[in-house]
Amino acid sequence: MLPEARKRKIVELVSEHDGQSVSELADALEYSKATIRRDLRALEEEGLVDRSHGGALPVSSVAREPAYSERKVQNLDAKRAIGERAADFVEDADVVFFDAGTTSMEVAKRAPGDLLAVTNAPRLAIELDGGAEEVKLTGGTLRRRTRALVGPTAEAFMQRTNFDLLVLGTNGIDADAGLTTPNEDEARMKELMVQKATRVVLVSDATKFGQRAFVQFASLDDVDRLVTDGPVPDALAEALDAADCAVTEVSV
Repeated sequence: MLPEARKRKIVELVSEHDGQSVSELADALEYSKATIRRDLRALEEEGLVDRSHGGALPVSSVAREPAYSERKVQNLDAKRAIGERAADFVEDADVVFFDAGTTSMEVAKRAPGDLLAVTNAPRLAIELDGGAEEVKLTGGTLRRRTRALVGPTAEAFMQRTNFDLLVLGTNGIDADAGLTTPNEDEARMKELMVQKATRVVLVSDATKFGQRAFVQFASLDDVDRLVTDGPVPDALAEALDAADCAVTEVSV
């Protein structure tokens, strides 16, 4: 069995049995305990399991943070449709901040060229460089898991800049919890993005509805428009309406 296939099987077993010991995994997969321990360390770094004493547990939904490589292939048709529609809200000559994220990437691919684009995602900057009039990066420390720039340097950049439009992503959107993400450093950056933007367009596929991650970074009142593949659950739809947030649903 190839290493990646073995790791996938480990995640499967840990999830199915609500936890597995190193011994149980070694017996089931017929590998040494040392190999299983190495795999568990790698899987924990990827956020796919939580290690415990002598084994592993399934990741908690609140702490779960899919890696960029995982997210970029999830719900791709929906993200493309959302990106195409959200690009319509980018106006010529705007200063636009593109949040790091796979759905924001789809907006960036379709954005008009006559704009000043800003982002905290090196991959997005490269994509935008093919069309935008000028592209700026925040600087900062790269979080390998999400490919986003965070930390004091990035935050200092945000403090001295302003934007016409923010294309924002989220890990969770909930009627009560608002917008949330698992990582505190990324939450702080998103909070600053929202504060510094005149208009906020949230791009989110329907899998994020009702989800709550570890840190809240914005309320529904902070968002001017949600572009999604829907449908939006009743409770969330009512909360968005109360927050005066317009909703645009796309067909996939």
